[in-house]
Amino acid sequence: MKIKEAEKIFKALGQSLRLKIIALLAEQEFCVCELEEIFGVSQPAISQHLRVLKEAGLVEEEKIGQWVFYSLKKKFLENFLQDFSSYLFSPLEDKKGLEQEKLQVEKLKQNPKVSCRPVKR
Repeated sequence: MKIKEAEKIFKALGQSLRLKIIALLAEQEFCVCELEEIFGVSQPAISQHLRVLKEAGLVEEEKIGQWVFYSLKKKFLENFLQDFSSYLFSPLEDKKGLEQEKLQVEKLKQNPKVSCRPVKR
């Protein structure tokens, strides 16, 4: 799990309209004009949201005639969520990308100024 990749995906999901778009795309594919009607949002705004989701790897597009249909990359999202869950609940020493923070946690354990935790017996 790379922190920067996760950050990009979570940023893409960090907006309510994009979460709603993802929820709809989990059911079926849609074109921009359909999403525009569903949400009552302008075509440029919908296109911008879809661009962010696409750049994060969450949606893909398929051109059919003059229309572009968007669909959720379900397997990608499933794998990401599973990987993130495994990363999140793994021991600190196994978490890549947190090397500096691991050192700081160890220093914190030795710091007498930080005494907010009761001593474990």
